[in-house]
Amino acid sequence: MALTKEGYKERLIDKKIDRYLKIFGALSIEGPKWCGKTWTSLNHCNSAIYLDETEENYNTRAKAEIDVGLILGEDYPELIDEWGRIPAVWDAVRHRCDMDKIKGKYILTESTTIRDKSKIHHSGAGRIDRLKMYSMSLYESGDSTGEISLTDMFEGKKVCKTVKIKPTYEGLAKLIVRGGWPENISTDDNDLHILPQSYINAVLESDISKDGVLRDKNKMRMLLKSLARNESAVVSNNTLIRDIEEVATDEEYTVSRNTITDYLNILENLYLLENQEAYTTNLRSKERVGKSSKRHFTDPSLACAVLSITPKILENDIRTFGLMFEALVERDLRIYIESLDGKLYHYRNNNNGVEVDAIVELPTGEFGAIEIKLGTNEIESAKESLTKFSNEVKVEPKFKCIICGLWDAVVKDEETGIYIIPITALKP
Repeated sequence: MALTKEGYKERLIDKKIDRYLKIFGALSIEGPKWCGKTWTSLNHCNSAIYLDETEENYNTRAKAEIDVGLILGEDYPELIDEWGRIPAVWDAVRHRCDMDKIKGKYILTESTTIRDKSKIHHSGAGRIDRLKMYSMSLYESGDSTGEISLTDMFEGKKVCKTVKIKPTYEGLAKLIVRGGWPENISTDDNDLHILPQSYINAVLESDISKDGVLRDKNKMRMLLKSLARNESAVVSNNTLIRDIEEVATDEEYTVSRNTITDYLNILENLYLLENQEAYTTNLRSKERVGKSSKRHFTDPSLACAVLSITPKILENDIRTFGLMFEALVERDLRIYIESLDGKLYHYRNNNNGVEVDAIVELPTGEFGAIEIKLGTNEIESAKESLTKFSNEVKVEPKFKCIICGLWDAVVKDEETGIYIIPITALKP
């Protein structure tokens, strides 16, 4: 605990890290840069090694390149930050975990899956487990009061109360543009957009070619803009190609398709994108693995940054506001359900048009269906969608919920049994 930085805010993943350190010899904490991986890992470690590309850490990296054993200590748990700079670290850690079977020896952190895999000879299965980390949810950043939880709804708890803090139109716009980046939580309202824009600029200037492959910065920027315009939507690669290319022949289409696939892979390797997979209650159905995913940036602030959106601009574009609000909610739902060892999906039936914005599923198979609406004027249509879905599926959802941006209460509708809540009152 002594290594924790001053002002550390507890994260939902902390409990899972404690739990997994008792099961595995080492953990690999993976996720986007700036999301707080190092701070959180320090909260669980007694020593730390930094391998980032700074002059300060040059000697450490040089030693590791000669012999990884020269940098590994025995004051466990030990953090090895940005271990991917020296890929041999992985096998060295795995070997040390094999030597004595002691649990919780190392925590590795990394912001990209782009690395020289030729120097990694073992998967680490059974010794090193991977945990995914995200930017902060509203509950973690202190912007949700947590007056209702997913667990409450799975248990069918009856609620009817006015929330402590009423969400506002302007306030939601700021939360979306600010994002869940720990370094941006206390930024002045007028500057909330600057850090996410800096993130995107860093990706375009250097990160997209860190694997040694030179990629077209302008073409990548156009792809990011297409993804941002289609935030929270089910969109095909063909649509993305049409957005950024003029394809006249089959050969040009093939080249463009390969380029798009490569560029999307890089963005996923950098943890910039999160796909929300399709759901069906039939475990063996092709719908679960075959239908298109909803595309998201890992944090809605990045989509806003790509489109140069400030809070004021967002307030004046109601359609974009709605899509970005959905992205904000689904970011939080992913963090909350994964803290419960569950999964986030969406539902879409192409045959009859029945859709549900989000499905949260527990490891037991129990699931909840959630519609996301910015304004109260859409609550009735959301009720209809949830009722149609409930009538269509073979297994009844454990709960149905509408998360409404401008709603100031936590209630369970007596007639339909549907929860209606604001995102600023939700926790796992």
